[in-house]
Amino acid sequence: MRKKQTAFAWLIVDFLAWCRAFGHEVTLGEAYRTEEQQRLYLQQGKSKTMLSKHRDRLAVDLNLFVDGKLASAEQYRPLGEKWEAIGGRWGGRFGVKPEHYSTQIGWDSNHFESKEA
Repeated sequence: MRKKQTAFAWLIVDFLAWCRAFGHEVTLGEAYRTEEQQRLYLQQGKSKTMLSKHRDRLAVDLNLFVDGKLASAEQYRPLGEKWEAIGGRWGGRFGVKPEHYSTQIGWDSNHFESKEA
């Protein structure tokens, strides 16, 4: 697991460097989540599973700001597509059929995770 976490951490570093180079203003959101916190999110409807990669330190939520305001789901698209291009899995695809990727954003657009199982 440590090797997966290390690889993920370096992928995030590269991704954040790309965000900075292209002028995207981002702040860090939640990265690690305890079992208790995950259970609470599930009960509150903020998560749909107990198997979140946040619990394995293989996911991070990023806050994107555009013109000083928290971005809409659609404004995350360039970041999500870049994340996928460098080997990650983007939460903006969650709940969306592949044939609708170009027109719809899923329910977790600020979520960036490892593709590692």
